[in-house]
Amino acid sequence: MTRSLVLLPGDGIGPEVVAAAEVVLQAVCRKFSHQVETRSFTIGGAALRAKQSVYPDETRAACTAGEPVLLGAVGDPAFDHLPREQKIETGLLALRFSMGVYANLRPARAWEGLEDATPFKPQRTAGTDLIIVRELLGGLYFGEPRGIASDGQSAYNTMKYSVGEVQRVARVAFLLARSRSKRLLSVDKANVLETSQLWRRTVNAMAAEYPDVALEHQYVDAFAMNLALNPTRYDVVLTENLFGDILSDEAGAVSGSLGLLPSASLGDGGALYEPVHGSAPTLAGRDVANPAGAIGSLALVFRHSWKGEDEARAIESALARTIREGHRTADLVAPGQKATSCSQFARLVAERI
Repeated sequence: MTRSLVLLPGDGIGPEVVAAAEVVLQAVCRKFSHQVETRSFTIGGAALRAKQSVYPDETRAACTAGEPVLLGAVGDPAFDHLPREQKIETGLLALRFSMGVYANLRPARAWEGLEDATPFKPQRTAGTDLIIVRELLGGLYFGEPRGIASDGQSAYNTMKYSVGEVQRVARVAFLLARSRSKRLLSVDKANVLETSQLWRRTVNAMAAEYPDVALEHQYVDAFAMNLALNPTRYDVVLTENLFGDILSDEAGAVSGSLGLLPSASLGDGGALYEPVHGSAPTLAGRDVANPAGAIGSLALVFRHSWKGEDEARAIESALARTIREGHRTADLVAPGQKATSCSQFARLVAERI
């Protein structure tokens, strides 16, 4: 295999976790005799500090050329004062939109060896292995009109979905469910929101194309409670943009830390991979970040972009073994326990590939 991978280290701990993923990538290449060329580009606060736009043209060209993209994290409080069109979050949304990645896959699992790291009772979370499929290019985050009134006394956002937008992300979820346990839960707020009524009607209509997949629906508030009470009952969960953003973070608590969560954002062309955690600027440069989410995202690159299931499983197995053997980064250690550094954790995973 000879492939190319675009790297966006980004801000805060982003460069550190991307560097950790590169260490593991090198180990995979040695084991499977692959060659992967990597190229790095700026985005977010790193781009602004380099006197570029938040999403530079050179970065846009690289990210829209069809190669998979691995993003570390974006976010820098030094630029929070900028107007909306120059904000780092606007650049992140522009990245997703320009790449056309409309289906965000966020796996969450209960890790053997981390039973005491989660705030939930281990007997409730043991065996959890679910994926939240979040619609990524619609809803409140992209809807127009939006803004703040000229007097500053009110603000407004528009939540909007079309049948086509729902169909394309639902198709990803149905196919994913078909490859797993053949169970799909769609989460909405159809008792209140017209967009959710359209969502539910569209998903129900699509179910006829997948008679082997058992479809259920739940309101978002009920699912949020049930995810905490009994996460093992779920496998593939489909939901819209805002709900997915919130619920996938809750799933991180079930796992033990947001630092453990990878993600894949898929479309009809390229694909964007990133750990779910943020830039955590107060941790930057201290070698204390958890690189598991970035390393897990690398596994998803192999699985979804390069169709390398053996390589993906090798990464995930090495990651699970490292955690099972008691190696924990600072976000997971118990009081008095010594933490494994970000770079050391990456080397340990690489050794187990």
